[in-house]
Amino acid sequence: MELETERLMLRELTEDDFPSLCGIIQDDETMYAYEGALSDAEAKEWLFRQMDRYENYGFGPLAVILKDTGKLIGQVGLSMQGWKDKEVLEIGYLLNKDYWHNGYAIEAALACNNYAFDVLKAEEVCSIIRDSNVASQNVAKRLGMAKVDEWVKHYRGVDIPHYLYLVHH
Repeated sequence: MELETERLMLRELTEDDFPSLCGIIQDDETMYAYEGALSDAEAKEWLFRQMDRYENYGFGPLAVILKDTGKLIGQVGLSMQGWKDKEVLEIGYLLNKDYWHNGYAIEAALACNNYAFDVLKAEEVCSIIRDSNVASQNVAKRLGMAKVDEWVKHYRGVDIPHYLYLVHH
């Protein structure tokens, strides 16, 4: 699975991406919505979980590559996520903090949103966002999503309120 935007190339993550991915998911500030940086073991599990999604679903979070430099700056993509008692199709976005506030998240997420509706023929797409993550909530709103539900998820030993943002096709 590959997608392309004006400034970005989105492609499946590979084991070769591990060092670049660690530069993102092992940074406390970047990972504030996940209760901090991941260990080496957690980072490997994270990468392999994305790769399993490609095999099991035919899609998953993609490496976000800047076209002009070839640098991996994050991951954005679709995945099946648990929400209460069901699975939902989610667009998730996680960028290296050095690339925040440049419009990359919305650019990549919009490409994934279009893929979900045009190729996967999804009827709805959501984003599950921590209550304190205003920047991600703003991306969801720019995708046309509205907050439709709330739930406290238990993650890494902490109860964390989350919002479900949703858009229908």
